[in-house]
Amino acid sequence: MFSSRKRLDHAYKNAKTVEFNDDSKFILFSDCHRGDNSFADDFANNRNIYFHALKHYYQEGFQYCELGDGDELWENISFNSILHAHKNVFLLMQQFHKENKLHMIWGNHDMVYRNPNYVKRHLSSYFDPKVGEDVELFGDITYNEAIVLKHAETGQELFLTHGHQADWWNFLFWKWSRFMVRILWKPLNVMGIADPTSPAKNYKELIKVERRAKKWIADNNNLLTIFGHTHRPRFPEPGDIAFFNDGSCVHPRSITGLEIENGAISLIKWHIATRDDGTLQIVRTLLEGPVKLVDYRTE
Repeated sequence: MFSSRKRLDHAYKNAKTVEFNDDSKFILFSDCHRGDNSFADDFANNRNIYFHALKHYYQEGFQYCELGDGDELWENISFNSILHAHKNVFLLMQQFHKENKLHMIWGNHDMVYRNPNYVKRHLSSYFDPKVGEDVELFGDITYNEAIVLKHAETGQELFLTHGHQADWWNFLFWKWSRFMVRILWKPLNVMGIADPTSPAKNYKELIKVERRAKKWIADNNNLLTIFGHTHRPRFPEPGDIAFFNDGSCVHPRSITGLEIENGAISLIKWHIATRDDGTLQIVRTLLEGPVKLVDYRTE
């Protein structure tokens, strides 16, 4: 699979199908890059915002789709350090999973999750020092390269994947990138020097990834497609190429995502705002939409 087209074709062909209707509710986040709460952990700055938002969606009956790079397994060797740093987040995700409302996709920074044996070994259970034994975390969870949300009545499909399939370096040579991040870019990141191979940090690479994605979408009858990977939110108008991006959870002081509710899609942001009395609150801001999904259909 030496071309982005073939890689995206493969992801679409082998995607897990999840049926939905206008009563279904989904929240889509990606690129959380959950780390070990060290200086290099970009997620740590927004973890309270993320936890508050995800708790809101759980209480409102949403299903959660995570579109890759949820865990930062390039900078961090073990999942255990991530789990202990953000245990409240994982226990909340566990509640989604118990109700069959958790849909996980792997990206380039957590590409090890494409191996079911790795997932079973690291994510099925964890050692709880309170009881002195292993307890269940995600049990039989499976990670997917892609998910297709298929509307039960209209048959419309929404193709969800991380998007690194359109980034040949971070798909084919992810182990080399991981090595470079651990040895070189993680310590430099602490000093404020960005990894130039990352499309989230390199604008030229970002444009290339988006161009390849749009070409594939156009070649596939303008299939509504949702990426992460680049960290740049995208929300097209009906009639344009149906290329969406949910952004990331490591923006400075905010997280972005896509909501699907009442048969419509919206781009939202959660961030900290100041009240008039000087106290802080976490608020949800609508950035784009809602727009009916059927408005993006092509015959």
